[in-house]
Amino acid sequence: MADVTYYVALPFVMSDDGPAPREAVECTSANAAIMRAESLSRKEGHIGAVAFSRTGDPALGEFADAVLLRAFGNVPTDLSGL
Repeated sequence: MADVTYYVALPFVMSDDGPAPREAVECTSANAAIMRAESLSRKEGHIGAVAFSRTGDPALGEFADAVLLRAFGNVPTDLSGL
């Protein structure tokens, strides 16, 4: 199978240990992920959100590191753990 790029919006809330991710939302494009992340960053209880992309081969389960598209609010921008 060929490589596929996923676009994701990921909101964050504040926990006792600092910013914590909530449920990721898959989007159809980079622009859609950025717009959705901006919207999620304004939702009550969220401290912000990030939009990112990730490319890889789902059949093999091999993916490149996530690429930050945009961050909103006071959220981590190091996506190496995603």
